[in-house]
Amino acid sequence: MSCAANAILYLCGMSKKVRVRFAPSPTGGLHLGGMRTVLYNYLFAKKYGGDFIVRIEDTDQSRYVPGAEEYIFDCLKWARLEPDESVLHGGDFKPYRQSERKDIYRKYAEQLVKDGHAYYAFDTPEELEKMRNDFKTEQNPSPQYDSSIRMKMRNSVFLPADETKKLLAEGARHVIRIKMPEHETLTFTDMIRGEVSFDTSVVDDKVLLKADGMPTYHLAVVVDDYLMKISHAFRGEEWLSSAPVHILLWKYLFGLDEMPYWSKRDGAKYGFPVFTMNWTDPKTNELVEGFKEKGFLPEAFINFLALLGWNDGTEQEIFIKQELIEKFSIDRVHSSGAKFDYDRAKWFNHEWLKKLDVGSLKLEVKSVLELNGINVSNDVSLEKIISLVKDRCTLLTDFYDQSYFFFKTPEKWDVDAVKPKWNDDKKNYFDALITKFSGSADWSAAALENDFKLLAAEKNIKPGELQLPLRVMLVGGKFGPPVFEIAAVLGKEETIKRISTAINMF
Repeated sequence: MSCAANAILYLCGMSKKVRVRFAPSPTGGLHLGGMRTVLYNYLFAKKYGGDFIVRIEDTDQSRYVPGAEEYIFDCLKWARLEPDESVLHGGDFKPYRQSERKDIYRKYAEQLVKDGHAYYAFDTPEELEKMRNDFKTEQNPSPQYDSSIRMKMRNSVFLPADETKKLLAEGARHVIRIKMPEHETLTFTDMIRGEVSFDTSVVDDKVLLKADGMPTYHLAVVVDDYLMKISHAFRGEEWLSSAPVHILLWKYLFGLDEMPYWSKRDGAKYGFPVFTMNWTDPKTNELVEGFKEKGFLPEAFINFLALLGWNDGTEQEIFIKQELIEKFSIDRVHSSGAKFDYDRAKWFNHEWLKKLDVGSLKLEVKSVLELNGINVSNDVSLEKIISLVKDRCTLLTDFYDQSYFFFKTPEKWDVDAVKPKWNDDKKNYFDALITKFSGSADWSAAALENDFKLLAAEKNIKPGELQLPLRVMLVGGKFGPPVFEIAAVLGKEETIKRISTAINMF
């Protein structure tokens, strides 16, 4: 670890190993905001030789979506941001799925009650609804279950101790709520926002343990972060409303005045919201297209995502993952909202397509072609084709449009592009070209171009007037890489066949 890295760790007050976590709820697709949280956690952990953990927060079973957990791990695998510890990868702090840690949370919730920092609440849904209606005012249209309300409800703060004991013995349905202190200011330091303060009087008594024994996010996240030795927590916008509860739980449960170092991530809506990979809502069967299926490379995806709210202070824009790890720093993360520019994202992908060698792209391109009904049987030819067209592609899906004509004869030709200047001299030229190409022993692009030009000189026609018709003959339109490179890949038989067919069309 570098001296600079050690200095940062010292300034952060860290003497223990860096351990960060991404803790998604399996409730749907993984969008850009969540994926950026993954990336920043991953980069921070790897920069300091730490661990990146994925913990599944599935305590709210009513929102659980089948397949969502598997989808999340598929996204991380595609982006090459796989964790060191998770439900799939193992680790010393398992289980990593909160629904399997139920007994752990009950212990800590009961400890809070015993120490006077939480209480049993026996209120029924009907009683809670009545409370909201009875205490609703114009100034307070949504009354909270807080210090001013708790003494009017059925809970162990208001009820006599023997009645509370009786209710518990009878197995009365109840929750455990945190007992928020009155008129107390809680302050901590956020690594991006700086000092952040909260007034406890404006925070309600959040439920910590639900009636079914499942913890809420507020309790589970604190207990798990402590037991899993999490050193830093990079969260989205939603954590702000929960921070006071988290601060108190750290103090009450573990006698600590400081939480893990927290960093607020922007949760603004992007101009082009999209998921990492295709996500089909199991309830509506609605498909939302993802970056992977759109044709993005994982290298480009994490590159532009890293710069969506961070920069290294230089003009550099293209980073390999190792460079991102080495250069990533929290103090360069923007505190203001980041705006997503889809055209900018595509630019990154185009640059990465140009940057990667043919071997790195072969499997991806082959997959794109096969999805479009093209069976690739010759890998050598495929590599030549990729090298010819990759600079013309912005997305992986563009490889089909830029190369399909190598694999199948055009079904139609842009005749209108040729007819205005087509004449008998040009027809005779291409008839002669077929004969010349038929006898060619050297089928390289250079040799074909040389034969083409020699024949043009012999027929007293400018080569430039003949190249457009040849291109249309071979590919069907005015597009594609250098025309003699196309012919070299197509081979003698297919090239002559296409010229012969197109002459009749013109």
